[in-house]
Order: sequence, then structure tokens, then C-alpha cells
Amino acid sequence: MDRLSALKEIAAQASRGELSFPTNVDATLKLQRALNEPDCHIEMAARLVQAEPLLAARTVAIANSVAYNRAGHDVTNVRAAVQRVGFRTLGALAASVIVRQLASGLKDPDLRARADALWIHSAHVAALCQVIARRVSFVDPETAMFAGIVHEVGGFYLLSRAEEFPGLVDGDADEWIEHGEVAIGRGVLSKLGVPVPVMGAIEALWNGMRALPPETLGDTLLLANDLAPFPSPLHQRPGATTMHSAATIDFIAGEGTLAQVLTESAEEVKSLTAALI
Repeated sequence: MDRLSALKEIAAQASRGELSFPTNVDATLKLQRALNEPDCHIEMAARLVQAEPLLAARTVAIANSVAYNRAGHDVTNVRAAVQRVGFRTLGALAASVIVRQLASGLKDPDLRARADALWIHSAHVAALCQVIARRVSFVDPETAMFAGIVHEVGGFYLLSRAEEFPGLVDGDADEWIEHGEVAIGRGVLSKLGVPVPVMGAIEALWNGMRALPPETLGDTLLLANDLAPFPSPLHQRPGATTMHSAATIDFIAGEGTLAQVLTESAEEVKSLTAALI
């Protein structure tokens, strides 16, 4: 099967809800649903998080990041970390574990390197989303960070299937964008139960329409995606050079400019990104 036919077949399966997830993804999905239960309290959440080592480590790291630890008092245990970040951030962190797990079974070193690069891109977008939402667009920062974490989940699913179809992620990026990204992305996002506002923001990213200064969650995600210093490896076209958008995008933001906001928030973005990676 050639690359385009394989893309179309995987997209058709995703549209029908026929998705193949690794076992560890199903386990983390169950954990995420348990965290979302109304009667889940701090003690229960801490126990659930401790059962997933990667989520536990990421929760403590986020709690100690500059964005969540403004007083400079580090926490050293999961319960204190859960209490500091809150349940909504915890849900976003659980999603980050799920996204990473999608391609965790890859054995091909090139595909693993692409998955790592895709996550580095996603982590930067998520961190930028949180800062832009809080300081520029004034949408909910936790929702914005969640949108950044999951905006490339379709790409991770594609990579998870790539060993079945040699050459699936090679060649023209336009084929992925035109024939796979939206259909596969929608299918995986639906399977993960991503909230409607976040789905709408990712749809806006796919459509490429935004306002400057950003006003909506979709605008925030698009701007963060453009500003991310590491592009998605699935969107890079052969022979294309990457231009850092931060050098060309600027506008008045409150009493300053976007460039000033990014400079002032650089340590927060760096700290959040490192915690997610």
C-alpha cells in the first residue's frame, strides 16, 4: 500500500472510531476518568497519581515550575503537588502522559526521534499557550495549556501506526495535512473525550484562521504554535527553512507588546516546557 492510500485508510478508520491504542493508554484513560469524578478528593487523586510514575514525576515538576511556584517553595511529594496545581492542571498532565504513550511502543529509531521531536514541539506550544492565555488573550490558562498538549495527538497516533506502513511519515507534508491530519485528529480527540472548546480551538488551528491580538482559545493556540521554536516534524516540508515567528510577530498587549511579554515570561515558559518534557 502506498503512502497516500495508507493515510486515507487510517483516516477512514479514525473517522469510524476504529482506533488501536496501546494497553498503557487505556490504563491512563481510566485514571484520567477517575480524576474527573466529582467525588475524587485530594487524597484519592494523590493515590491515583502515585500509581503512574511518569504522571507523578510530571506533577511534582509542574508544581515546582516558575508558573506554579512563585514563592520559590518546592514541594517534594505528590499530595502537595496535586494540591498546588489543582485538578484541572492535573487533567492536562494526565493527557500529556496519554499523548506520549501513543507512540511509546515504537522500535524504529527514526520514528522514535520524530515522536520525541513532536513532543518537544507540543511541550513548547503548551507552555506558550499558558503564558499567552494568562497575559495576552485572557482565556483560561489551564484550558489553553491542555489544548497545547493535545493539539498534535493525531500526529502521535499516525506515528504509532507508522511501523505497519513503511514510508507513512516520509515525503510531502501536504499529503498529511490534506488527507490525514483533520480526520485522524478528530477521531483521536473524540476517543480521548477532549472537551468541545478545546476541539474548537484545534479546529481553528487546522483552518489557520486567527486574530491578532488573540481573543479566543483558538487564537491563543495558533499564536503559540507559530511562536514555538521547534516546529512539528510532520509539518516540515522538504527543503524548507524554519523562520522563528517570534522575530516577525508583534503587537500591543496591554501596556506593552507581545515581545515584551515573551521576554518577561521567558523563564516561566522554559520552566513549564522542561517540566512537561
